[in-house]
Amino acid sequence: MNILTLVLSYLIGSISFALVIGKIFYKKDIRQYGSGNLGATNAYRVLGVKAGIIVAIADILKGTFACFLPLILGSTVNPIVSGFLAIIGHIFPVFARFKGGKAVATATGVFLFLTPVGVLVGFVAFVVTLIFTKYVSLSSMLASVALVLYSLLFEDIVIISLSLLISLSVIILHRKNIKRLLSGTENKIGKRTD
Repeated sequence: MNILTLVLSYLIGSISFALVIGKIFYKKDIRQYGSGNLGATNAYRVLGVKAGIIVAIADILKGTFACFLPLILGSTVNPIVSGFLAIIGHIFPVFARFKGGKAVATATGVFLFLTPVGVLVGFVAFVVTLIFTKYVSLSSMLASVALVLYSLLFEDIVIISLSLLISLSVIILHRKNIKRLLSGTENKIGKRTD
């Protein structure tokens, strides 16, 4: 059951809802449009608001579901491990040639299981940043930093370590966005990519 839990956690993370929804309902492979990312932001820009919201929710839920897998299957795998594997699956999905998204939504789902209040703090940071800057990328990075700060104050060393690791990953995966932010060429929310 432990091996099954580990494999399923990764495979669940590997389900690219942006790719599935794009191909089935819009006849578009979003890897060929916009940033090419298999995430909610690119789905929003390429396919529209409805698709972006559905992808975001589905990606969050797969992170949370992966954390519940050990309980569902009766295995002794730590939910943190299964959640982390789902995040890895989203970034490097076996079903999409190991080129996925930046895992912000999937990581949110994992932390929703581990520290709901921490996610709320990150969400507030995301929304406030988005309102004032209109940059999803900057909002995502600052939300991950807010989660780290919350974890440092209120969580144990395991969640602190995981939040640090995920925050660093989010920032590294946004390195192209950081360059565009610094050069003033980063897309703001509301701009569609056809």
